[in-house]
Amino acid sequence: MRFTVFKETDFASAHFLREYHNQCEQLHGHNYRLRVYVSADELDATGMVIDFVQLKGAMMEIVKRFDHHNINEVPPFDALNPTAEHVARYIAEEVAKRIDNERVRVTECHLWETDRSCAIYKR
Repeated sequence: MRFTVFKETDFASAHFLREYHNQCEQLHGHNYRLRVYVSADELDATGMVIDFVQLKGAMMEIVKRFDHHNINEVPPFDALNPTAEHVARYIAEEVAKRIDNERVRVTECHLWETDRSCAIYKR
């Protein structure tokens, strides 16, 4: 049996898309909503996949780099196009570096630019 939990947060950032040739090539902002999923086959001794406080801390460590900043100025997006897909993958991989272990694994990251537009990265 696999157990999965998620934690959600939000942040506000600006970005522009390189080589897009449409209005999003101009600097614009989003109130992003972020959801990170963590899974485990077995629960820990307290009966949890992960403590939500630990997951939130890992997420916020990454999100604070983007919150109220131009994402295009934050590495690696100073070179990599800051699409929702790239940002979702980056956040998932960075959170995983902080919490993945033999039992627990980041499995998905959902990043909404708007209430109707979401990129999903699955690991």
